[in-house]
Order: sequence, then C-alpha cells, then structure tokens
Amino acid sequence: MSYTFLSMRQKRQPLCLSAMLIASLGMLGACSQPSDQPSDPQASHTMDTNTMQNITDPHLWLEEVEGEAALAWVRQQNKRSLLSIQKHPDHEANLAAAMDLATSKERIPYGAIRDGMVYNYWQDATNVRGLWRRTSLSSYQTGEPDWETVLDVDQLATTEGKNWVYKGVACLQRNGSNVTRCMLSLSDGGKDAVVNREFDLTTKAFVNDGFITTEAKQQLAWVDQDTLLMATDWGNDGTTLTESGYPFSVRLWTRGQALGDATEVYTGQASDVGVWPWATELATGDVVYGAIEAETFFTSTYWRLGDGAPLQFPIPLKSSLGEVFEGQQFVTLQQDWALPDQAKTFKTGDLVAFDLKAFLSIRQLPPVELVFRANDRQAVNNVSVAGATALLSINDNVVSKLLRLEHSDAGWTTQSIDLPGTGQASVIFADRHATQAFINYEDFLTPDSLLMFDATTNTVSPLKSLPPKFNADGLVVHQKQATSKDGTQIPFFVIHHRDIKLDSSTPTLLYGYGGFEVSMNPSYSGGIGRLWLEKGGAYVLANIRGGGEFGPAWHQAGLKGNRQRIYNDFIAVGEALIDLKITSPQHLGIMGGSNGGLLMGVMLNQRPDLWNAVVIQVPLLDMLRYHKLLAGASWVDEYGDPDVPRERAFLETISPYQNFDAGKNHPTPFFVTSTKDDRVHPGHARKMAKLFEAAGKPFLYYENIDGGHSAAANQAERAKRTALEFTYLTERLFGEST
Repeated sequence: MSYTFLSMRQKRQPLCLSAMLIASLGMLGACSQPSDQPSDPQASHTMDTNTMQNITDPHLWLEEVEGEAALAWVRQQNKRSLLSIQKHPDHEANLAAAMDLATSKERIPYGAIRDGMVYNYWQDATNVRGLWRRTSLSSYQTGEPDWETVLDVDQLATTEGKNWVYKGVACLQRNGSNVTRCMLSLSDGGKDAVVNREFDLTTKAFVNDGFITTEAKQQLAWVDQDTLLMATDWGNDGTTLTESGYPFSVRLWTRGQALGDATEVYTGQASDVGVWPWATELATGDVVYGAIEAETFFTSTYWRLGDGAPLQFPIPLKSSLGEVFEGQQFVTLQQDWALPDQAKTFKTGDLVAFDLKAFLSIRQLPPVELVFRANDRQAVNNVSVAGATALLSINDNVVSKLLRLEHSDAGWTTQSIDLPGTGQASVIFADRHATQAFINYEDFLTPDSLLMFDATTNTVSPLKSLPPKFNADGLVVHQKQATSKDGTQIPFFVIHHRDIKLDSSTPTLLYGYGGFEVSMNPSYSGGIGRLWLEKGGAYVLANIRGGGEFGPAWHQAGLKGNRQRIYNDFIAVGEALIDLKITSPQHLGIMGGSNGGLLMGVMLNQRPDLWNAVVIQVPLLDMLRYHKLLAGASWVDEYGDPDVPRERAFLETISPYQNFDAGKNHPTPFFVTSTKDDRVHPGHARKMAKLFEAAGKPFLYYENIDGGHSAAANQAERAKRTALEFTYLTERLFGEST
C-alpha cells in the first residue's frame, strides 16, 4: 500500500474481534452455586459518571484489572465454570477438534510481497507464539514453499523472558530501493499497547542502537531510512495521551536521537480521540507525510506536514483519505459533500478523487470527480493499488464484488473481476511496488482460496486453497429477510442441513455485531462447521443496522439514541427464525463479541424469553461508565456521552449493567473476557457476572489472563475458548450429548 497508516476505522480500533469471533463458537450452561466469598471489598466506591451526581456501584472493585480481590474472584469463577463445562461428554471431543483446527498446518500462509519475497507470520502447535518467515514468490506458488525463518517469536520470548505477541511490521520501501529495514511491533500478552523495534531483514536481527520505543498505544510511518514520523506516549506518563488513551502529539524522530527529543510537528487536543501519522510516496519518488487528527471516532482532519505551515485537506470531516492512483487521491465519503464552486454535490457513500499534486501545488481543492456511486443495496469497502492497477472492493447485497478502476479524460469506469462464487472476497495484499495482489475468497461452505491478481495481464488465477474443514454434504445457505419494528427489511443468512424438519426443533446459533460500520459478510469457519453444523445445528448471521453492509447510512441509522433500532433488528431476526419454524426459544442461542457483546447484554435484558443460551464475549455492559474505562472515550460518537444529559437518558434505558432485573427468568449466560484486554475493560464482564452471582442466578464465566481484545494470545488458548463455547451451546440448545 502507498499509505503506511490504517484507515481511521481500523486505527481507531472499533469494538470487534474480526472473523476470529465468527470462527469460534460454543459453550456450556451449568448453574452456579451460591458464593461463599466474603462480602465485596471496597463496596463504598462510587462512579463519577456525571458531574451532577455520583451513583454508588458496589462492584467497582472488580474494575481493578489486576487487583488482588478482583483476580481472586476471577480465578474462583474460572475454576467453577471450567469444571462445569469440562465434565460435559462432548467437551473432550470439542477441544480435540478445536485444537486440530487451530494448529492444523493445512492453512493458507498469507503474506506480503517485498522485493520479490513473500513474508508470512505463522503459528502452529510447535511455534505457539509464531514464526516470521519468508520465501521467494516462485517458491510461494508451489505446494511446499521453502521457508526461511526471519524471526522466531517463541525463541525471542524465552530469551528475553517476555510474553511476546507479534503485532505486525511497518517496512520502509521506496522507488528503486530494496526493503532492508522494518519496525516490528511486539505486545506483552496481546495488549493493544506495543513496543516497536527496528529490525534488519538482511541480518535477520534487531538493529544495534536502532530505533526502539517504549510500550504504548502508538503508530509510526517511515519518512526515510533515518527518520520516523511517530505518535506515542511521549512522556510515558499519560500526559501526551488523549482522554481515550491514544497519542495527540506527532513528532519527527531522527536516527541517533533519543525518543523524548523528537521534534514535534503537529499536536492535537486531549479531547481528540487521537492523532496519528501517515506517509505516502508519489510516483515521482517524493514522500508526502502528515497527521490524521480524529476529533471523534467518525470525524477526522487530514494534515500535510513538512512544507511550511500544516496544510489541511479540504474534505468533509466524515470522510476517509485513501490510496493514490495515477496521481489521483481517493476519498470515501461518510456524509454528503456540496461543492457549489464546482457545481457538484456528492452523496454519502460515494468514492471520489482529485489530483493530489495539483492540490499540494496550489494549496486548494482542485476539481473533484465521482469514481463510484453505490446503490441502496451496495457499499464501498476500499480501494487497493497493485502496480498500475486500482482494485475497488464493494458489498453488493452483503456479498463481495471486485472491480478494476480505469481513469481517462472521460472520467472513471469499472470492469468486473471474476470471483469463484457469491461470498466474501478481500484484497489481503496490494502494493504499488508489486504487480501482484493477493485476494482471499470464501463463503459459508467454501474454504478459503488464495487468488493472485496480476496487474500486468489483468488476470486472476488460483494460488492456494484449503481442503474442507468439515463435511458440508447436504448443507444449504439461504439469504432471508426479517421485518424490524419500524418496517425496515433486515437481511440474514441461514446455514443448515437441507433435510431439517421445520418443527421448531433445530438447535440454532444466531450471531450479530451491529456497530462501527463493520460488515458481517459470508465467511468459512471450520469451528462452526465441525462443532455445530455437522452436529445438526443451524447457524445464522444477522446483517443488522449499525454495520456497514449497505454503506454509511446503514450504520448511521443506529447511532446514539437510535440504537434501539439495532436491537429491534436483532430481535426481529430471532422472531423470524421462530416464525419459520426453524427453531424455538428452547433451541435458540445467540453470540456476539465486543460491541456485539453489548448487543448480547441488551438481549439478555430485553428478551430473555427468546433465547436459551447467550455467549457474551469481551463485552461493553456498563454504558454509564464505559467512557471512563480504557479506550471507551473514543466511542462516544457511536454510543452517546453519559455526561451529556440527553444522551445519558437513552443510555440509561439500554445499559445492560444498570437494567439487570433479578426478578426476570434469564437463560444461563456465558461471559468471556481477558485480563489483558486494554481496549474493552474486563470490568464490564466481571461486574455483570457479579450481578448474577449476587442474585443467586446461574451463569458461567471465563477470563483468559492473557490475550488482549481477542481474548486469546495463541492458537492453543483460542482452541480452548472455542471448545468451551461450543460445549456450552451444545448443552443448552441440544440438551444432550451429540
């Protein structure tokens, strides 16, 4: 990619677990026993959730992430829940299957091309923390590539006595030069906070006296071999971080200079979500760099730095700066954009472009052109540049399409790229320095296939594919619609055996997310297939509002005080499954993580009668305090601000923690979280589970001590969690061993 920064939706880290959540499902429901734990310590703590009042929270002590009392409670709940789940007759087989899937060598080694070499990060049963390795492009195209180890993360962790988790690399590449230096990101236990260390690809070793940062949530971009553009916690004391816990000062850091002596080139405000660096190389070889100031989660100002006073890109606050192609700067709009002086009006969801060099020269907006306009059932995902070709990815009624963009004096045109089916296609690697791009294709019943797009011939060819991970014989996929409370048609996918009886008896798992403009597309999951579908269960993926399936408007329909629409959508899908006689409340379970964990908490309160199993993963649940915990302040643009009376009034109606009613007949929930999650605070899950315990109601709870926001730091831990979840679902929804 030309730009070395992630899109703002990625960088601001929405509350999602990615496809890993969908690839792991399951759990078992057993009643908890009355606790013999002494009364809660620190019960007099109060929540400063509003400047006008303090509300007593007797469970605030559980927010002490590694507090002695809190961890003692966590270990007690882990022990009780694991004993309950692991005694189920299916658990041992589920764990074996999950471990086989997680550590199988029959996985596609996805990679990035640098100087004709393909670099890949690989984890398996032997390499638990992983290998960073490489092979030639020609070898990569064979069935058995000849891999060369670049860095053994397990060995590094042992040598340094650290719980290192690999978090990726940022490598320096410029026209005509080989890639020799990278900044490698390592996390202690899987946190979002990382340490960046300079690595030499030639010597396969860290650079002596090279660039190295202290641990923080940070982002960097290479300017040249001796200069980094850096955003981090400069004082290592939080004074240069926003209220959301992200940097707001961007500085130029020169080789040989102490990190603290880097020169500040842009500073934002503590009230911003964060400020991050970016850099791109133009076709001329010139490097342009700057800062992205995210005032809120969904608004950003883009600045060009390094040539006089900072130059602001004159684009809407709700828009995303993308790649540069043939000198044209792509911009995706999340709001309407009127340009009276150009007699043009663009719509929310449009992809537009303008001449970047002209803008930098005249320091004002040149003519803007429409590149692509989605219809009501489409959405622009992103544009990737491979060599001299631009690839546009879109959603079309929730399935993927890839289009090749062409630019001429007459404007922009598109040409479809053939895909294997109607599933999900993702450009997983593209770079203007490489003429090849890697595309992944999958659908619910088709294992992942790696395709290679050749920009010189404009052709797509199969490169690698996975063997089936489960028996799909007899399975069918249907796309259906449910009618939400306000009449909106909500699409959902159902996967089940063609011979199921429509007698309301099929054990069914319904998954949802509904937030941050994140789309839930068809995807292949060995875990769902082997541990659920093969056993006769049905799996349902709901495309509720709040996501990005149909563009920004689909997301914005559920923002803040309109969020009940999202919950009504999910309820409508559940009721539709019952009306279709696929399942019944006795056999219907639901799952969601992070923002989807909030969805699960709301469903647990609002419609406990509709489900018999609820899997709540790394959730937000205290919505009157979430903005005070970790990265929570960055999400007020999505949920609303509890310190604003009007927005707080709505949050009070939906917050799972505050709306828990011990008098209701709840299904037994399963809470899953991680001590090391430094994005969504584990206190959410802890405190909600504590309400169940205090009420003497059954619940299950598992908190991984490591793992970050993914709730698992390695493949073995992911397999363990998957087996626990599926065993829970089996007991609750099948009611017996399968």
